[in-house]
Amino acid sequence: MSTTAVEERGGGTVEVRASVALDPEADALVEELRGRRHQPLARDERLASIVVGGSFFVVATPLAIMGTSSQQLSLSTLAILLFAYAVASQVEFEIGAGFAVPTELLLVPMLFLLPVGIVPLVVAAGLVFGEILFRRGRQDHMERIAVVPGSAWHAVGPASVLLAAGSPAPSLSDWPLYVGAFGAQMAFDFTSSAAREWIAFRLRPRAQLRFMAWVWMVDGALAPVGLALALAASSAWQAVLLIAPMVGLLALFARQRRLGINSALELGHAYRGTAFLLGDVVEADDSYTGAHCRNVVELSVAVAERLGLDSRALRDTEFVALLHDVGKIRIPKELINKPGALTAEERALVETHAAIGEEMLAQVGGLLGEVGRIVRSHHERWDGRGYPDGLAGDDIPLVARIVSCCDAFNAMTTDRPYRRALPVETAITELEDQAGAQFDPTVVSALVEVVRNTASD
Repeated sequence: MSTTAVEERGGGTVEVRASVALDPEADALVEELRGRRHQPLARDERLASIVVGGSFFVVATPLAIMGTSSQQLSLSTLAILLFAYAVASQVEFEIGAGFAVPTELLLVPMLFLLPVGIVPLVVAAGLVFGEILFRRGRQDHMERIAVVPGSAWHAVGPASVLLAAGSPAPSLSDWPLYVGAFGAQMAFDFTSSAAREWIAFRLRPRAQLRFMAWVWMVDGALAPVGLALALAASSAWQAVLLIAPMVGLLALFARQRRLGINSALELGHAYRGTAFLLGDVVEADDSYTGAHCRNVVELSVAVAERLGLDSRALRDTEFVALLHDVGKIRIPKELINKPGALTAEERALVETHAAIGEEMLAQVGGLLGEVGRIVRSHHERWDGRGYPDGLAGDDIPLVARIVSCCDAFNAMTTDRPYRRALPVETAITELEDQAGAQFDPTVVSALVEVVRNTASD
């Protein structure tokens, strides 16, 4: 079993990879780690591989010597299980925060069909063989194979427990022993993975726990199946024949899952490209509005980060800020840039731009359709006197409240055809005076902090 590095594999392993469609943080992590597989090891990654992999061999070698001294080794059984483990280790089923590899189905029978002490070395050999066998298809960098032996640490735990218990034959009556062996598997795996991630990426062990939960869930589900196979199979051939259909089915599902994730990543890029294309259209239609939107994006994202919004909300903030005035494309330019005061009819027409923006983005659909619903609300007021729906307080989407405040601040601090820009401190005073009336007081406080911190830098 393995945990957090993209190269690691093992019994039911999970990588720190995410596959939640259109989650910007997850999507970025998927692409980063996929890209890393094609690159040589960085210096710290190389050091981590030496430390974790080297310590594995220091422990696994004497364990193998002790394990084979009293048990007979069948070379044919060894070859069959090693090859089967190599194949199973390449079935990467992306799930939750990473991918699951169904090698737990083979690890458990191996603990009973082979001299138990040699199993960790066989697992390491199977992982390396699998990497060599399938590397060409994935175009992984050859140096990444150096990481693989350290991923076999998970096998040391159960092998040590069963060896200490005298290598008993599989029996349901020994279930407490198997629970202990599985606990040792998790402990050895987590310790080795935490060490590797700390050395290679300075990732704290506590941060890995949420990823390891998937490891334990997958392995915990597959371990009883592996035990049932060990009870039913008296030879390596029988074990492999029983396991093959399940591994093949998981491989088919894994392929479909990967294609779906690839489509989600492409869709995310398409949405982002469309958003920026629309932003360019706004700028081409009216240079002030385009520049204003870009400035509001930077300020809104900074405020959203100050408020601790998650990655999805930050993405929505960026898109809403970029496109909040997209509806002005359909408003006559002489009204947008009119130097004097607007008449009541003219103001009513200009105020339709929020609803028009929603309609335009709804035509794109998907993520931008959702963004459009927030764009509709960017002129609502905290006291309920805004437009177009008269929403108030927390009924207004938080992202809309952020963009509304940043929109007003940027408008006040830039020159317009009908007035000169206000000094920053004057604009801040205006915002604070309107906190609790036009603007969300919490957003105003965050914006003021961002502006003053930026000024002090």
